[in-house]
Amino acid sequence: MTIAIIAYFLLAIVLVRKLLLFGVRPTKTLGWLLVIFTIPLAGMLFYFILGRNRRKNKFYVLKESKEISAYLETVKKYYNRLGNNGVENIPVPIRDHIKLVKLIAKTSKFMPSLGNKLTLLKNGQITFESIFKAIENAEKFIHIQYYIFEDGELADRFLSLLQRKTKAGVEVRFLYDDLGSKTLSNKYLNLLKDAGVEVYGFLPIRFGRFLSSINYRNHRKIVVVDGLTAFTGGINVSDKYLKGDIVLGTWHDLHLQLSGPVVNSLQAIFAMDWSFASGSEDILTKKYFFNYPKPGNSIAQVVSSGPDSDFAAIRQLYFSVINKAKKYVYIANPYIIPGEALMEALQVAALSGVDVRLMLSENSDGFLAKWSVRAYFQNFLEAGVKIYLYPNGFLHSKLMLSDDKLTTIGTANLDLRSFEQNYEVNVLVYESALTKELKNDFLNDCEKSKQLYYQAYLKRPMTQRFKEGLAKVFSPIL
Repeated sequence: MTIAIIAYFLLAIVLVRKLLLFGVRPTKTLGWLLVIFTIPLAGMLFYFILGRNRRKNKFYVLKESKEISAYLETVKKYYNRLGNNGVENIPVPIRDHIKLVKLIAKTSKFMPSLGNKLTLLKNGQITFESIFKAIENAEKFIHIQYYIFEDGELADRFLSLLQRKTKAGVEVRFLYDDLGSKTLSNKYLNLLKDAGVEVYGFLPIRFGRFLSSINYRNHRKIVVVDGLTAFTGGINVSDKYLKGDIVLGTWHDLHLQLSGPVVNSLQAIFAMDWSFASGSEDILTKKYFFNYPKPGNSIAQVVSSGPDSDFAAIRQLYFSVINKAKKYVYIANPYIIPGEALMEALQVAALSGVDVRLMLSENSDGFLAKWSVRAYFQNFLEAGVKIYLYPNGFLHSKLMLSDDKLTTIGTANLDLRSFEQNYEVNVLVYESALTKELKNDFLNDCEKSKQLYYQAYLKRPMTQRFKEGLAKVFSPIL
């Protein structure tokens, strides 16, 4: 017993040292110190699962080849040129948002690309028909990455298509998150492998790595075909996008189909994730990146972040868009658990006269998620933020619009998990036409939704307040 107590306190001292050296926020550091010393053993277990600072203790560090170093030097020169009066030949949308462009170039290492063609895909049926059509036309390679990939009709159609394409000599790589796709059967994975598809799970849940990996997931959804066409957004591979959900009803979501130079950015993210999961750097080469003619007029910039990124790039993206807004910020997202910084930004925007609107699903897919989100409603409403609860099915879109100029669509929610613990990707589009189209859709959905009002919300039952308070305690681990 004495040896066990000594070992416990020695380990506690090691953890305290790590917290003092690498802790980011004083409140978070203090919280973990209290947990470690007031909940014996379990406190340390919680810390190992939830508390480690992955920005200091990374899962994956990209090895800089000559090609990668040359690319990073190009990004650096672009960043410096924007800051040295080199804006005369830069398109107006970029010139109007130079600080935002530079921020993303610095944190995610992706420059804005010109000449892209972007197509909005507004539901699951349209999204998957577009993806399957692109796969049918593939000649060189198909790269597929999903957080949730479930057995069912959609999965079977993917399998049939991929079997045909591998027989035709097309390279196919399939990456899935081991926790998000936990229900995907081994039989299905083996059929993919038997067909010649290269298959890897991201951060597999294994004995010995359980504590270090369970809380850090790859939430990205990316499909890249031949380097010509890419898809990303909020839609996973699940039949509920076709048939709806027994409890929640129809799932409403957004995806983007992209062609043009921006595809290279999404291919780069896939290649890095693939390298981490497979241990191979084979696709981190110029063979999978192309300089094709520009098929459209859209300017797009990819933003990526993860637990081992140097900065919380997507949180910084959202923060910057909110702070820069002069007329409006419209947000549709199922999980708005913003944390202090974004909470303050949204309140300041609303108090200064910006039309700030949040749209969330009236229905929810979990007790903690529902009440953690609602725990912030009173503070939002008090500051003049307008909240709309969408009643028809489940709203799963991850959308932010501002001032008829900026649109971001992607995989990231407005919560700590997306900002700190998940690998995420968003596309920021500097375009009026797309923003106005989505603005009209958003305002039409507001008409269909239930708006909350501050004075009425203050009268909600005490039981509801208790649920909000209880759920808010656990919101950091959702």
